[in-house]
Amino acid sequence: MLDFGRVQKELQECNKYVNLSGISIDIDLPDAYPFEPPKMKFATKVCLIPKALLSTPELDDPQDAVVAQQYLKDYQVFASTARYWTESFAKTSSLGVEEKVQKLVEMGFPEGLVRSTLEAVGGDENLALEKLCSG
Repeated sequence: MLDFGRVQKELQECNKYVNLSGISIDIDLPDAYPFEPPKMKFATKVCLIPKALLSTPELDDPQDAVVAQQYLKDYQVFASTARYWTESFAKTSSLGVEEKVQKLVEMGFPEGLVRSTLEAVGGDENLALEKLCSG
């Protein structure tokens, strides 16, 4: 049986390093539990956390010290590297519609909302995620 006290304790211990205040997780135990795993999803839109980190970089307390040093000491190298990473890894996904829907639903968004958002942005998974996260 799932020990919710242990889960809560682990989240509290994690909270010492990461601010988890206001984050909620839905846990659904299937009838066949423990022979089927529980289904878990964030009830809180956690994609806002990385978005906040990206919109306000902290050069004095960076997530990546090498990147911060590049930004401070050689901005042209920083910009060139950022452009390369963006072009190489942040392009629109070539997944089919159903795979995109499944991927976004697994992040905790309702399927109907995912489908309508994907349709509104022409199937662009990244734009859909941005719209879903911004409410």
